[in-house]
Amino acid sequence: MRINTDLSQKLAINCDQLPWLPSPQKGVERAMLERDGEEVARATSLVRYAPKSSFSRHQHDLGEEFLVLEGEFQDEHGQYSAGTYVKNPPGSSHTPFTDTGCTLFVKLRYLDPLDDERVVINTQSSKWFAGMVPGLTVLPLSSFGTTSTALVRWAPGTYFNPHRHFGGEEIFVIDGVFEDEHGRYPTGTWLRSPHMSAHKPFSVEGCTILVKTGHLLED
Repeated sequence: MRINTDLSQKLAINCDQLPWLPSPQKGVERAMLERDGEEVARATSLVRYAPKSSFSRHQHDLGEEFLVLEGEFQDEHGQYSAGTYVKNPPGSSHTPFTDTGCTLFVKLRYLDPLDDERVVINTQSSKWFAGMVPGLTVLPLSSFGTTSTALVRWAPGTYFNPHRHFGGEEIFVIDGVFEDEHGRYPTGTWLRSPHMSAHKPFSVEGCTILVKTGHLLED
């Protein structure tokens, strides 16, 4: 299966317009944003678990990152409420389930094989830091080599400097409206901008975004 696998293409997808597709496990559905492979795949998806559903034990050979958007996600290692970011390193395994039901933003097989750090961050209770311009606050989540992942809050009326992304940039709009000279991106929009792409972002209404950079270099 190949969905949006050309990393040289700029994409902006409203996730509300995507269909929910069944997974091999009853009660678990996926809205596929990008996928290269079958059940073992490099993929970016929204994943929705019905209450009292689970997924069979599996291993992540090239790692997994997810942000809990709604509900509470669980596995044998812990409980992860809405707003929790988790990075499971290459070679890790788990048996996920949920009592309440939940929705996740998930990236699979994007981690460096040498990145062996497991990260669990409750973004609701973590300290945020001042960004590079007034109105911007940042919560770093993970970094390795040229790749970094963070949450960024934009106060209403915040404008950032024009800049270019080595290794590309990926954004998921968690709330509010994010904008740049190319368009307007409301809550639930997924953006992927290729290596060395440039833009001048801003937010009139304010927003919170998940940002990952440096990971979109072609093999």
